[in-house]
Amino acid sequence: MNFEFKKVILAFVNAEPAGLVVCLEGFSTFACQPLLNIHDVFVALPYRRRGLSQLLLQKAEEIAFDLGCCKLTLEVLEGNHVAQSAYKVCGFSGYELNPQMGKALFWEKKLVQMTDEEKNFSSRLI
Repeated sequence: MNFEFKKVILAFVNAEPAGLVVCLEGFSTFACQPLLNIHDVFVALPYRRRGLSQLLLQKAEEIAFDLGCCKLTLEVLEGNHVAQSAYKVCGFSGYELNPQMGKALFWEKKLVQMTDEEKNFSSRLI
């Protein structure tokens, strides 16, 4: 598997691991340009509220510029107000392609692996 599309940023404080950001390269079909999705942000408890997340996000932005990306994206839980505040300080906001249509929503569909019997039945339907 090729992992070149992943970028991992590690933060250390006095040689101790303190935080990380995992980014995935993507593509904006609307802008027809690459983008960088910040998939995970983590700061260890002893290092929180010291601005480390801002430094990690700034590094992600530098990487995005170097890759020629048009934007950074991320998802955040509606109830995670601490993370939302940190992201807003770094210039993030809710995604809105068209103000008349409102903000974008992040949806999912969980996939369940089919048994061999279900696969065989399914292949006969085609």
